[in-house]
Amino acid sequence: MAERFRGFLPVVVDVETGGFNARTDALLEVTAVLLEMDEHGTLRVDEVITRHIEPFPGANLEQAALDFTGIDVDDPERDSCEESIALSELFQPIRQAVRRHGCTRATMVAHNAHFDLGFINAAVARNQIKRAPFHAFSCFDTATLAGLAYGQTVLAKACIAAGIGFDNKAAHSAEYDAVKTAELFCTIVNRWRDLGGWPLADGDDQDDSKGD
Repeated sequence: MAERFRGFLPVVVDVETGGFNARTDALLEVTAVLLEMDEHGTLRVDEVITRHIEPFPGANLEQAALDFTGIDVDDPERDSCEESIALSELFQPIRQAVRRHGCTRATMVAHNAHFDLGFINAAVARNQIKRAPFHAFSCFDTATLAGLAYGQTVLAKACIAAGIGFDNKAAHSAEYDAVKTAELFCTIVNRWRDLGGWPLADGDDQDDSKGD
């Protein structure tokens, strides 16, 4: 895994929020999907970690966003926790996976990834977490990758084009969308391998002269 992604561990993330502004709107759900690679270089889903989060003090909640996701923040069965606790419980297994795979850091995989990364980064800053496991700005965006691989940028349509089942009624929960994003990412990476895109042919070498 470390060799395939230059020392970075791809971790798939999806967030559900109370709006579009990462600094002011609530982070309500987050799921992280850890990936594994077998001896043949096939990437697959491994572990799924989901946390439901209480809105931080003063957080904005847009009713349109709640209607879209179907989240009821007052539902006692949400089993939600404070943002700082949720992040700690999410980041610990990610850090363990980074070490287990011999990587230096995680990099986020998400659909329209900078949206999810922005909310995670804002929550990290808000809770004064000194070192998050994710690279601060580098990420894999499956909307872009699916546009290249399948000519589709909407998650549901990209999954269908890739032969992955998708239930629109189950969508817009962090866990469902994260798992489908992970399956899509694995399918694209594995397809690229099967087409001869990786590993590099004998005698080829990576050019690191341009930096990270």
